Amino acid sequence: MAAIEEMARELGLALGRTPQYQDLQRAARRADEDREMVTLRDELTRLEESVARSVQAGEEPAPEVAEEYERVFGRLQASPSYQGLVAAQANFDRVLNRVNEGISKAIEEGAKSRIIISS
Repeated sequence: MAAIEEMARELGLALGRTPQYQDLQRAARRADEDREMVTLRDELTRLEESVARSVQAGEEPAPEVAEEYERVFGRLQASPSYQGLVAAQANFDRVLNRVNEGISKAIEEGAKSRIIISS
């Protein structure tokens, strides 16, 4: 199994060096440095906790809480930092999907092989 774990490590290192991952890291840093976005995320967290408390108590969340959540979430989605983060995540997800497809195809090919590799 050590050989497979080493290959996984190598793949992780390679993924970390992709432009898409580097873009994602920069977008995450920009989002963390954007005071308005941090405030909006904190507000959403507070509202989510309020909704969770209501649900746990077997109650419907207050309509004003739902309206406030929608308002705050809309402001968050309109934020350039948020949009940049979402775009960067989508680009990196496409890279990961291509990698997963390649791994799946290779697994199928490997399963057809008569050579057994011991772990």
